[in-house]
Amino acid sequence: MAPLPLAFLGASVSRLLPQLFRRIPSATATAAAAAMSTAKTLKSVDYEVFGRVQGVCFRMYTEGEAKKTGVVGWVKNTSQGTVTGQVQGPEDKVNSMKNWLSKVGSPSSRIDRTDFSNEKTISELDYTNFSIKY
Repeated sequence: MAPLPLAFLGASVSRLLPQLFRRIPSATATAAAAAMSTAKTLKSVDYEVFGRVQGVCFRMYTEGEAKKTGVVGWVKNTSQGTVTGQVQGPEDKVNSMKNWLSKVGSPSSRIDRTDFSNEKTISELDYTNFSIKY
């Protein structure tokens, strides 16, 4: 059976379509919201990465991995030569990001250790995306 043309449905549909499309959030926000809504438990954790993690694009790779994984939060360099930040999202995705921060990092980095602190269950996210702080 062929789909019916919009004209067949009447003028009321053509008036409603623009209103429907205005309510659709951006693709990124939609994907993040969908990923977060399917999870049972949201987690938040702070981290600090020690080693050769500055001057090796660590923050850029962290941002990319976080977006690929589907978590939100932030990352920044510290004056002590470490990288620090916070990750929030579904527990399994936060755990995946913790593993990446502990063992993978950017291609030129060397991770000596990663300290995680303030890990807790949260009822809602504090961030809408993952960003690099300066």
